[in-house]
Amino acid sequence: MTPLLLLHGALGADSQFKPLLPLLPAALPVYSFNLAGHGGEPFSDQPFRMESFVQQLLEWLAARQLGPVQVFGYSMGGYVALEAARQQPQRFRKIFTLATKFAWAPETAAHETARLRPEAIQKKVPAFAQTLQQRHAPQDWAQLLHQTADMMRALGQQPLLTSEKLGQIQVPVRVAVGDRDQMVTVEETVAAYRSLPSAQLQVLPDTRHPLEQVSLPLLAQALNQYFAYA
Repeated sequence: MTPLLLLHGALGADSQFKPLLPLLPAALPVYSFNLAGHGGEPFSDQPFRMESFVQQLLEWLAARQLGPVQVFGYSMGGYVALEAARQQPQRFRKIFTLATKFAWAPETAAHETARLRPEAIQKKVPAFAQTLQQRHAPQDWAQLLHQTADMMRALGQQPLLTSEKLGQIQVPVRVAVGDRDQMVTVEETVAAYRSLPSAQLQVLPDTRHPLEQVSLPLLAQALNQYFAYA
């Protein structure tokens, strides 16, 4: 079976995929890792930018010599996987993205970064602050938020995946979005789908953005069907 790589989103970690694993075929080789600054992984000397995460992914694949892999990329993980596939398509068999934000502009970045103030999170949603602290220890979760906000502002100024670049991706892709996602619109997902040369589109019903609120049986069914694991 073609190996499956699970890529987490911004402020996420590979530990979030643990509940999904029992719903995938037992014989399936499944891999995951933490991007720099996430899940306890040290911050890199490289700039905290999407380009650096793409390079980290490509280096991770090269070091393990896995051959072409299939990828499930959640949110930012999907963005990273798509740009990596554009650069080195020979390393990828298929890509499935969920809740990946494609429409970046300065106004979008300003809206999203307004939610990434550590002091406000600590005051208004202390349980989430504690989750972030535990998920990313021993790294500083507040630093991760600041770095992520800076990365989003850079994306707002210069998106990495323009419609032109999406059109250069020859690897088969399924772009999925939840119909109740408050960060990613169905419309921007449809636009990305139409830009990709070899793509499918899926809208998950009654699904919000946070991975913890996604129906894992529904997600596993979609993954198994698309990657022909079922």
